[in-house]
Amino acid sequence: MKFYGDLHVHVARSIKGAPVKIAASKNLTVLNILEKSILKGIDIVGIVDGASPLILEELKEYIQEGILFSLEEGGFRYKNKVTLILGSEIEIGKEEKGSPHLTCYFRDIESISLFSQEISKYIKNINLSSQRVNLTSVQVVEIAEKYSGVVIPAHVFTPFKSYYGSSTDRLKYVFKDFYQYIYGVELGLSADSDMADQIEELQNKTFLSNSDAHSLEKIGREFNVFDIKEANFEEILLAIKREKGREIVKNYGLNPKLGKYHRTFCLDCGYIAKEGPPVKKCLKCGSSNIVLGVKDRIEEIKDYDTKHPLFRPLYVYQIPLEFIPNIGRKTIEKLVNYFGSELYALHHAPYEELEKVIGPSNALNILRGREGELDISAGGGGIYGKVTIT
Repeated sequence: MKFYGDLHVHVARSIKGAPVKIAASKNLTVLNILEKSILKGIDIVGIVDGASPLILEELKEYIQEGILFSLEEGGFRYKNKVTLILGSEIEIGKEEKGSPHLTCYFRDIESISLFSQEISKYIKNINLSSQRVNLTSVQVVEIAEKYSGVVIPAHVFTPFKSYYGSSTDRLKYVFKDFYQYIYGVELGLSADSDMADQIEELQNKTFLSNSDAHSLEKIGREFNVFDIKEANFEEILLAIKREKGREIVKNYGLNPKLGKYHRTFCLDCGYIAKEGPPVKKCLKCGSSNIVLGVKDRIEEIKDYDTKHPLFRPLYVYQIPLEFIPNIGRKTIEKLVNYFGSELYALHHAPYEELEKVIGPSNALNILRGREGELDISAGGGGIYGKVTIT
């Protein structure tokens, strides 16, 4: 069976209002995330602040009240419509260079609670999201393995807080003998499979496309299509490992140009590079005070031009509804009310039905987005790329 899964969503606050992810929209609570996932059309959602004791306490209450139902093979079911997977994104503090983010996923509340207790010894405030841990990547993998967790390098190419972006040229240098336990990597919004498959050491790794949502609206802006028997932790892990016939059969993600760090950005004059990569200084004002783009970084460290392994699934570009000009919140609500989910409207709804709901112009732009016919100017330096209608 096919399930849509977004495994990287932040929780901003506990249900009692205590902060968890400070740099996120305040309405990102566990229950709001689950409800929004249903409206988006996401079947599996992973929260990456699940090791916070504030969230663990809240989840235990939901289980006792019957709001969440524990699944025997890991994860939780909500309203029999969406599966919740528990994860913890942390910042590695003891690498030779940089402070990359690593996400650890766990099958049940007992496992992530034990992980939380142990990892809290090396973190100043375990209640807050993505805190720096006074450990190496290898040490975190060892702790996660102890509690049957799986680790995924997060947004692996972005200029800040990632492995390739700010820490190393090769994951093998960092993870050493534990590299074999890295079954997949998260590409991030500014990269795709074509770009990542220019690095030889990633040829046997599964690619994950997740939203890294800091607001409810961003859930599902990137997601994975899992071909698994049931929506639970063990089946997802099999898919990431590509075992027993389980696998990810499609990655849906932003056109990388829409990502905030796709091309090199000049911090002095604000110019976003348009020239061939790698651009390592501003070609407009000559400044070296730049944020190196993901495309530019990959060009700098790649082994060869794109070579996809046979198992690599199709990467489908999607332009989320909120990126399409003239489609605002009210228009999206109309689409959801009519079609049942945003993702169905975005990818599957026929033109004739779209036209009935939102008119011919907006319907045509959704179809043009599906076909890659909308013009996009690249983002960089923390500024999203932009869709223009011509």
